[in-house]
Amino acid sequence: MIIQLSTHFSLLVLVGLLIGCGSQVKDPLGRPLLSHDIHFTDSEIKIDGQQDEPAWESADSVDFQFTWVVDEEKEGTQAKLLWDDEYLYVGFVCEDAYIWAVHTERDSEVYRDDCVEVFTSPNPDQLEKYFNIEMNVNAASLDHFHLEGPESKAAWDPEVLIATSVIGTQNKDDDKDQSWTLEVRIAFASFEGVAQSIPPNNGDEWRLNLNRLGGETNNEKSQWNAGDLDKPSFHAPDYFGRVYFVK
Repeated sequence: MIIQLSTHFSLLVLVGLLIGCGSQVKDPLGRPLLSHDIHFTDSEIKIDGQQDEPAWESADSVDFQFTWVVDEEKEGTQAKLLWDDEYLYVGFVCEDAYIWAVHTERDSEVYRDDCVEVFTSPNPDQLEKYFNIEMNVNAASLDHFHLEGPESKAAWDPEVLIATSVIGTQNKDDDKDQSWTLEVRIAFASFEGVAQSIPPNNGDEWRLNLNRLGGETNNEKSQWNAGDLDKPSFHAPDYFGRVYFVK
């Protein structure tokens, strides 16, 4: 009896390990992808660049890593994500000694300013279909839909609401700033036709990455899930992390 129980227990452990290994998704370099639960909120989120609602305060944050930075000063970034039946919310807090942004028009070159980005593939079975929303300190955005991977690009006008706040003096490099905050509300309807369900169902998985670009001074790059070490690019859906919508 003791031998039978031990054997049975060993089989259960082996099966559990196999299931765990099978569920782990890795990037092309063999590194496990990061994962994060996005929690549902039924309270109002005011997009004002403050992130002072209780839902934000209780949400878990993710830290950015410096995949390609060598010599630049590393300035930290934290992001939080929430959702409700209509919107995906993303909030960023960016340490920044020299806050810089000059572009104000939608679909202008906001990536040349201090900028954060949301890249998402809302159907993990079709990674090549992904969206990018790039946003600068002036709350201007650049938006594209990629139908067949990075080389394809189409105009896309998602319903977004963006607000920022700055602790420091923007576009003035003779003193040091502290940080800037950005909140964005993205309508799930903007992903219609690609996402498997709108709004997501409880437990749905999307692939997503969050990125940051420096501005005029200290033009560093950082991101949540690490990209290709040899080919610096945010347009790499195989390196997007895994997020799960949780109610």
